[in-house]
Amino acid sequence: MSKYKVLIADDEEQMLMLVCSYLEKEGYETVMATDGEEALTRWNEGRFHLIILDIMMPKVDGFTVCQQIRQVSNVPIMMLTAKSEELDRVRGLKIGADDYIVKPFSPKELVARVEALLRRSHDYKPKQHLLEHEGLVIDLESHTAEVRGKRLNLTRKEFSLLEFFCRHKGQVFSREQLLDHVWGLESAGTLRTVDTHIKTLRIKLGSSAVLIKTVWGVGYKFEE
Repeated sequence: MSKYKVLIADDEEQMLMLVCSYLEKEGYETVMATDGEEALTRWNEGRFHLIILDIMMPKVDGFTVCQQIRQVSNVPIMMLTAKSEELDRVRGLKIGADDYIVKPFSPKELVARVEALLRRSHDYKPKQHLLEHEGLVIDLESHTAEVRGKRLNLTRKEFSLLEFFCRHKGQVFSREQLLDHVWGLESAGTLRTVDTHIKTLRIKLGSSAVLIKTVWGVGYKFEE
């Protein structure tokens, strides 16, 4: 029985129910969204292993949903559409989609594509994909973080910074070291860039037990 959780967004109720039915028969847990706005809300509320997006949806289209999720996560994304034009397929892949399936499709093809995406996504990642510390859970597969069950809306760099601190609990790092390890040697960032990201990360962590402590004259460290 699969333990994978899949978010499916489509404004056609019949198609939405059909896709959910196909995947649930194979043991997948599914969550539905009827438009792009709801898809983003559901994404922010939970942890998913794969996302299936219809392109033509009201409020927010599938391309935009894909772009927004791709800014903060590498979760596998499949685009689902009635259009078969090459330009749509190319656009979807360029903005970060991993696969593309055209309506109408067979249940076997859908399931096979989902299985292939998940296999490619997880085969090359470490088995230990969760970092945990005092109510903080960092999921390296879905590229998301939660504090006591509440999803943190982090940018890519904030996520990388939080992950780095969590991997080096109790160690003190100077701003120069953080800039080197998190931003990279060729980064155009400055020491003030580090301070700014620390400040916003602290705000997003809120009053949780997770603290990024300032060590005056030295730098920062991660502790309770």
